[in-house]
Amino acid sequence: MARNDDKGIVCVTGGTGYLASWLIMKLLQHGYSVRTTTRSVPEKKKDVSFLTNLPGASEKLQIFNADLEQPGSFDAAIEGCIGVFHVAHPIDFEDKEPEQVKTRRAINGTLSILKACLDSKTVKRVVYTSSASTVVLNDKGGLEEMDESKWSDIDFIRELEPFGASYMISKTLTERAALKFAEEHGLDLVTVIPSFIGGPFICPHCPGSVYTSLAMIFGSVSKDQYKFLGNIPLVHVDDVASAHIFLFENPNAKGRYICSAKELTIYQMSEYLSVRYPEYQIPKADCLKEFEGYFKHSGLSSKKLLDAGFKYKYGLDEMYDEAIQCCKEKGFL
Repeated sequence: MARNDDKGIVCVTGGTGYLASWLIMKLLQHGYSVRTTTRSVPEKKKDVSFLTNLPGASEKLQIFNADLEQPGSFDAAIEGCIGVFHVAHPIDFEDKEPEQVKTRRAINGTLSILKACLDSKTVKRVVYTSSASTVVLNDKGGLEEMDESKWSDIDFIRELEPFGASYMISKTLTERAALKFAEEHGLDLVTVIPSFIGGPFICPHCPGSVYTSLAMIFGSVSKDQYKFLGNIPLVHVDDVASAHIFLFENPNAKGRYICSAKELTIYQMSEYLSVRYPEYQIPKADCLKEFEGYFKHSGLSSKKLLDAGFKYKYGLDEMYDEAIQCCKEKGFL
């Protein structure tokens, strides 16, 4: 039997992000050697000490420079790896660039990574991080629950024009392109579709999904986030990272997997938070009427992931307790 500290080398793209950094920590704990990529920003040096200080990182973590805009820049990080977790994706919620530009970059970058995986001859499986926004955004809201067979409708997103529309469109088209490439070239690719990720974080910034899920805790400064809380599916960051590793290691994993543990309406959230955290001024239900219909979508079904043998470890209590604790420790609350 292989020793637990000798599982081989894997690559995680976009290592300084919320999920990617947590995934790196979990992979090191699971006995993998990890290579990760970060994008260098010329005007400021990126602080990656939160990665290099992880237990086991000094022996088992290597950091490479790579950029989705430069196809081929990921080759060195991928060469010799047994698996690749492609988490990186361009994020520009302020829409500084046209949607088509971002989508093209995301697709070209992803396909160049998949090509490097094929060329390596060592990568056994790629796990691609998608998003619930690739499933839920269509006009088929009457469905009880949505599963992996459903796709967001690009025209519907353009018409709805929600905040972050270009991200939702580029995620949807990039996942489709990745699955198509994998099928055409015989590459073993699995996609993970997490909902809003909550819980603690090791990165120095407060992740957007954590900020949104804690909007009522943060108070009036984050009222602009309420529009996302009409009907919000949530999952703990540790469960998402564990699902990535589970699907990488499960020989029978195939296709897309939704990863979402809980679902709350804005009213349920208000009630839950005001009972659990009475020290915060949580808005009451009658102040929230205007936000309930902004994002109306059906529930997300994790049946496929659970049927494969995965189990969620964390519920709402851990998601909120640990996120709040983390925000306090890092000075955000």
